[in-house]
Amino acid sequence: MGKLIDFLRLCCFPPKDAKLKQFQSAIYAITTFKPNNLALYRLALQHSSIVAKNQAHSNERLEFLGDAVLSLVIAEHLFKKYPLQEEGFLTEMRSRIVNRESLSELAKKIGVDELLTYDTRSVNQQNLKFVYGNALEAFIGAVYLDQGYQACVRFIIDRLLQIHVDLETLVLTDHNYKSKIIAWAQKNRKNILFELVSEKSNKGFREFVVQVLLEGEVSGEGFGKTKKQAEQMAAQEALKKLHKT
Repeated sequence: MGKLIDFLRLCCFPPKDAKLKQFQSAIYAITTFKPNNLALYRLALQHSSIVAKNQAHSNERLEFLGDAVLSLVIAEHLFKKYPLQEEGFLTEMRSRIVNRESLSELAKKIGVDELLTYDTRSVNQQNLKFVYGNALEAFIGAVYLDQGYQACVRFIIDRLLQIHVDLETLVLTDHNYKSKIIAWAQKNRKNILFELVSEKSNKGFREFVVQVLLEGEVSGEGFGKTKKQAEQMAAQEALKKLHKT
């Protein structure tokens, strides 16, 4: 990691570069602290679509780290906030907070999407939901390495959860979109099928793509790190289309 950071520092941040100061200000605006190592954040915001195939300088390793840190911080926060709730409730709440769509919305709310660099030719609008959420996890990984665990906890709780996530509303909201679309199909006597379109593994990461078919026609498509997440996203998209008709 040390050699990689030195490489990025030399290549991406020439001395007294105006873009460096602009990038530093953007990171400060998101985190409210002065970054020690800007190269980490640049790496976190560099999608694999712009990296040559023979190189490994993308945000995927930081995404792996950030995913683990985020999951731990959210789990601890929920454990303390809801001392009387059982494991199933805590697991469901954590899933609602860290699913792809939620993380994508958080990324856009704090401005991570505006700093992310990616190849628009290889990343379509549907995939952006996945890309933005992954970038936020990579950003969290950068915060952890740059500032340490406690600072990362403060960033997640103070800058993400407390400002942008209404836990009480989340508790009362039914996010089981798959059950909803199945119930609708049964009520309206429609044939429904959840089809696994692809399952990819890239550098230790798994991505599932699922489609919802109503009467044989694709009604929704979803992406996720698990099949369940992909099914929920696909079902949600299908429900949105039904509500428009």
